[in-house]
Amino acid sequence: MRDVTTAQPLDVQPTPLALLLLGREADPKSERGVECPGDLPSPSDPDLVERARAAKEKLGDKVFVLGHHYQRDEVIQFADVTGDSFKLARDAAARPEAEYIVFCGVHFMAESADILTTDDQKVVLPDLAAGCSMADMATAEQVAECWDVLTEAGVAEQVVPVSYMNSSADIKAFTGKHGGTICTSSNAKRALDWAFEQGEKVLFLPDQHLGRNTAVREMGMSLDDCVLYNPHKPNGGLTVEELRNAKMILWRGHCSVHGRFSLDSVNDVRERIPGVNVLVHPECKHEVVAAADYVGSTEYIIKTLEAAPAGSKWAIGTELNLVRRVAVAHPDKEVVFLDKTVCFCSTMNRIDLPHLVWALESLAEGNLVNRIEVDKETESFAKLALERMLALP
Repeated sequence: MRDVTTAQPLDVQPTPLALLLLGREADPKSERGVECPGDLPSPSDPDLVERARAAKEKLGDKVFVLGHHYQRDEVIQFADVTGDSFKLARDAAARPEAEYIVFCGVHFMAESADILTTDDQKVVLPDLAAGCSMADMATAEQVAECWDVLTEAGVAEQVVPVSYMNSSADIKAFTGKHGGTICTSSNAKRALDWAFEQGEKVLFLPDQHLGRNTAVREMGMSLDDCVLYNPHKPNGGLTVEELRNAKMILWRGHCSVHGRFSLDSVNDVRERIPGVNVLVHPECKHEVVAAADYVGSTEYIIKTLEAAPAGSKWAIGTELNLVRRVAVAHPDKEVVFLDKTVCFCSTMNRIDLPHLVWALESLAEGNLVNRIEVDKETESFAKLALERMLALP
């Protein structure tokens, strides 16, 4: 038996990953550094709102602030425009006079804005730790290996990649380089229709649920037409026969927020609120989408609530910041979060008022911080994929 009276204390040192998660280190090889080159204002500073206003006013037309729908209210109040990721990137491109684009969203969104804006415009992400777990589920190395698997199976020439907007610039570039297109949650069917005119199969990246829901709900395919490629298994966990028989090769990725909703969530809210309309995002699991009354993108959710009659009841399956904002905007309707468990998007919530104030004040003082810049080769192929999307009928 070990003598606990004489045992030496363990020399436990936190790992680099632990320090990174604690916000005490930065990973130079990752997009998700957590340090700012300066001191952040205190979250308790009562003058934060006024400081943000003053810095934004000082910058004037030189700055254009974009706010994604999932951002906190404290940040959204300073956005010049709000919207989903692609709408915001296009809004930025439509403002060439703005020297600085401050993107209150996540990393892949800022990359898209940099791709679509001019070389003279500088895109800033207030907190580099604002990433996207879904986008991170498909790396350039993993996707290149997947293409090798498809090539060895003899099907690569039949495959057209379609990548969701929620993907890194590297994945968008891969898509453009291999003849594919980008899609959003609102035009996924059009993108898939186009892809199947180019080839016999689609590699859908990185969200399996959007790909599956679009193929089955909107295009009449069966679940058997879809296979799931797992980048953490040899050959994606698929046989050559499965790859040859599949129409949709779905990447094993998902949204951590939308993936929380379950069929039990739907059944429970129907029991609790008789007559409720269940409205969910297509990033939700297939069984949730199948059980819902309405399914659509973030913009669709907002417009559906706007058009809904007074007194109607709605349970919404999407990010909580948006649900709360919609509920406040429509006090004449009963709006609830689909799940009993409150769940914000943790990475979207990284952009808070102290980070926004720090970014705006730094720019106002002439200091460019947290610039997101995509290299030229990646940009050219990613832009090609985006342009194919813009050309969709």
